Amino acid sequence: MDNAVEHSHVEVNGVRLHIAEQGEGPLVLLLHGFPESWYSWRHQFAPLAAAGYRVVAPDQRGYARSEQPADADAYTLLHLVGDVTALIHALGEERAVVVGHDWGAPVAWTTALLRPDLVRGVAGLSVPPLLPGGLPPLRQARENYGEGFYQIYFQQPGVADAELAEDVRSTFRRILGRGSGGGSGRPRPWVVPAGQRLLDTVPEPEHLPDWLTKDDIEAFAADYAGHGGDAFTGPLNWYRNIDRNNELLAPFGGLAITVPVLYVVGEQDMVNALVGPDRMRTALERFAPRLHRHVTLPGTGHWTQQERPAEVTAALLDFLGQLDG
Repeated sequence: MDNAVEHSHVEVNGVRLHIAEQGEGPLVLLLHGFPESWYSWRHQFAPLAAAGYRVVAPDQRGYARSEQPADADAYTLLHLVGDVTALIHALGEERAVVVGHDWGAPVAWTTALLRPDLVRGVAGLSVPPLLPGGLPPLRQARENYGEGFYQIYFQQPGVADAELAEDVRSTFRRILGRGSGGGSGRPRPWVVPAGQRLLDTVPEPEHLPDWLTKDDIEAFAADYAGHGGDAFTGPLNWYRNIDRNNELLAPFGGLAITVPVLYVVGEQDMVNALVGPDRMRTALERFAPRLHRHVTLPGTGHWTQQERPAEVTAALLDFLGQLDG
């Protein structure tokens, strides 16, 4: 087994994706979330590869070192599932275990829902299977949290894009620090008061959380450097398709995921505040009848596999072992 993570590019559906890869064996695809890159899985590569798996983590469409289609309409869940489908084939494989965190989770869930022939098993971190659209419609977010809710704020073309790209290192320090666990109090929805900018609500942390280093910040910043002032436009365009996703995937309403499922969430993840325990339990019961485990990690925030790498890796290896056993 090669101990190094190798980097290359693969063209899928006319979009050039950067991928990081290590190991040989059954394919495991790791799909990052917002505002991250392949690097968010840095702790999982070596142990999964050592266990006999081919681990591949792409920078998803519009993110980091991957190509950024100019049209905001090119970032629907159907496009993203299409990328996963094409990537499996481009890697010379017939099937994969698909693992997603944050926005990567809806991509993983939807891939498993629509293409169970390609997915041996699916794991979601943070975001549960809120099918078929991946995330609730924006009208529901407006009703619950008002116009300042971050998903609504992200709809304004160019606004959050410019704020987040102004100082990329500061953006990562603020956002990764904000969502981290270990603090006191319950997680709260991210709401921007009228008249304030997005990052006004996320102060610079005095100290980075213990799971995050200056080198990690530099690595994320380097991944985003190639897109300049548009570094976050591709990622934000995923949010700009929330309502379209619900429209396009409406024909698949009521379907359940038919492959084995693992779900992992941090106890202090903001998603718990947004979804609520009852709705989360209902989603898993309804859409994941082959649920292997539902793991809740105490003292853990939103950045699940970075904050608790050993626990997440152990859960993944247990799940993979069950699939291969």
